[in-house]
Amino acid sequence: MEERFSKEWQAVLDYALSLEGATSDQPFEEDFITTVLRHSDSGKWFGLLMKVHPKKVGRQGEEPLELLNLKADPEDGMVARELFEAILPAYHMNKTHWITVVLDGSVPQPFVNRMVAKSYLLTKKRGKKK
Repeated sequence: MEERFSKEWQAVLDYALSLEGATSDQPFEEDFITTVLRHSDSGKWFGLLMKVHPKKVGRQGEEPLELLNLKADPEDGMVARELFEAILPAYHMNKTHWITVVLDGSVPQPFVNRMVAKSYLLTKKRGKKK
């Protein structure tokens, strides 16, 4: 039996859901793969797991790629893209404030987890100003 998701996908999902108040869902009609990582209190996204054709992100091949979109400070995103070939300007989102990680195992999981945590913090609901 073919596995539905890679160990990298599952590791991201497990780590993201370990963050306080984090939840996930598949909000797109008849799409039971694309998974939104969000804050349960605000509903705000901090990540998006999806499978896309490689050509959509400038890659070769026919097998769908597993991608993770995360919010990132523009400078951090630029540095991450320079460090890893598998980190790209965001697919289908703001390319200044979001990045895409190709979940092919080439980016170490601890680095991915740090980026997930940073995205979670960047999108967290802030207290009201007095």
